[in-house]
Amino acid sequence: MSTVVFASVVRVGDGLPLSASTDYEQDKELQETKRHLKGLSKKLGQFPDRCTLKTGPYNVNFISSLGVGYLMVCTANYPNVLAFCFLDELQKEFIVTYDTKRTSSVVRPYSFIEFDTFIQKAKQRYNSPRSLSTKINLADMQTEIRLRPPYQLSPEDLQAINGFSVHTPTKYKGIAPTQMLEPVTLQGIVSCVLSVLCGGLNLLRGVHAIESILQNNDEDFNYVIAFFLGTAACLYQCYLFAYFSVWRNSKSFLAVALICLSNMYLYELRNMWQILFHVAVGAFMTLQIKLRQPQGKAPDYNV
Repeated sequence: MSTVVFASVVRVGDGLPLSASTDYEQDKELQETKRHLKGLSKKLGQFPDRCTLKTGPYNVNFISSLGVGYLMVCTANYPNVLAFCFLDELQKEFIVTYDTKRTSSVVRPYSFIEFDTFIQKAKQRYNSPRSLSTKINLADMQTEIRLRPPYQLSPEDLQAINGFSVHTPTKYKGIAPTQMLEPVTLQGIVSCVLSVLCGGLNLLRGVHAIESILQNNDEDFNYVIAFFLGTAACLYQCYLFAYFSVWRNSKSFLAVALICLSNMYLYELRNMWQILFHVAVGAFMTLQIKLRQPQGKAPDYNV
């Protein structure tokens, strides 16, 4: 029989359990699956916002949005579209019931254990699909899953979660890097303009340095490399600001470090104010990249 067995709500940042359904099943394979679910709940921020993990006779499905993750265990033959409709319903109710500031400030596990009442009612309804099919619109969820299917977690991902692998997480076949970022602010626009300006100045000076080398063989070609590296670092910071990328913050720090090093090498060709300007713009751009975080997936209330 295909059923929803267990569900829980956790905070994405640290995996703190906020609520969970109560169950008394002692099935050994189910307990092992719930152990995997517990490990997943602590790593939700590393995965796309919709995933599936197959573990023998059970599947673990989860979604995350606005700093909260919703996980469920169901039998392997439970319809995928119903599983994600169930999670989407939990998400809608939780967002309406609890304020975001409250969920981010709690420190005790299961601070919203009363939400279990809604979880149990939803489980009962979703374990009776015949009566459920007339109350929800499955077509919208089927279309969404077809257009953006859940990422299938692999055994390698599971081993990394359980601590058996030191490899870095996979890039999720292009799903995670396309995640939307928060809207651009005025400070972000200003930082991009200044960064492009610095990149243009470096490019112009680099071209002039090449002309000087062609006219005078005594010129140092390393100056050309330093100017072009500065240009590349400035433009790459603009790219990191505009698009989501794995290790985005670390890359921005490496870019500003490259800007600092190139300007240190060019100290003979630039005065102190010019160097400070380039370094300050790079640091300001790095700050804007860090402040512009990925945004949570907004709930779809048309399902």
